Amino acid sequence: MNAAAVKSYLNDLHDRITAAVEGIDTVKFRRDTWTRSEGGGGESRVLSAGTVFERAGVSFSHVFGEKMPPSASNQRPEIAGAPFEAMGLSLVFHPRNPHAPTTHCNVRFLTATPSSGPPVWWFGGGFDLTPYYPYDEDVLHWHRTAREACLPFGADIYAKYKEWCDRYFFLPHRNETRGVGGLFFDDLNQDGFEPSFGLLRSVGDHFLPAYMPLVERRKDQAYGERERQFQLYRRGRYVEFNLVYDRGTLFGLQSRGRTESILMSMPPLVRWEYDWQPEPGSPEARLYDEFLRPRAYLGELDRS
Repeated sequence: MNAAAVKSYLNDLHDRITAAVEGIDTVKFRRDTWTRSEGGGGESRVLSAGTVFERAGVSFSHVFGEKMPPSASNQRPEIAGAPFEAMGLSLVFHPRNPHAPTTHCNVRFLTATPSSGPPVWWFGGGFDLTPYYPYDEDVLHWHRTAREACLPFGADIYAKYKEWCDRYFFLPHRNETRGVGGLFFDDLNQDGFEPSFGLLRSVGDHFLPAYMPLVERRKDQAYGERERQFQLYRRGRYVEFNLVYDRGTLFGLQSRGRTESILMSMPPLVRWEYDWQPEPGSPEARLYDEFLRPRAYLGELDRS
């Protein structure tokens, strides 16, 4: 196990993603270095009111604690209450243009030291896509790149982590997926440190190739007030998931991380409507009818 190598990789990925976003927008990230009294800290980078991104946040954290939070130990009773170390990179990007999708990515490494037995370590993470006006070619590119990230680690890995993502990023109270999915994995340590770390790196390295071409393609596409209001309405689903179900948000709050950094994933503007329904046959209805459910996109949409 080499925690220093993981931290070095995450810091490098932080810089690469920051540079890519600043390379297409007119606004730079605000950078905040923070510490926590219980141990550790991190750096949050937040871009606001850009011409491309209305809000973009990417944060690195490396924290220590005396008791593993319940959000990380509910499925692992042997580490409940154990001292822990956690490091990770987390981002959420909310583009200004409604035709450009919101995205989330997280890669993390945790270690727990129970009073009896050896230390327990694992990797987790993934990335997912939340479009408002989905385009088949964008969804295909996203999932093709996700598959490429997984292929070196087994022919079945993409399907496994894609299905996990569909289950995780699901809003039971709405009976909807949050978007069109991607990859999600957790508790990864079964094959040893180096293969597990290799998969984490591959997922992290494939995020920019998966996402940035979609932003480049859609950032200047024409839209009107109807599309803008629908974008704001659908952002409400993002807020609902993050505050009610997301384990990363719960872990950050339960471990007493920096609240502003934990909640930087929230969109700057959002709206809710009472019992709103899309007009049948409309572009907005297509999102509901065709995309807010688990689908085998690479099989159903790939006609090449």
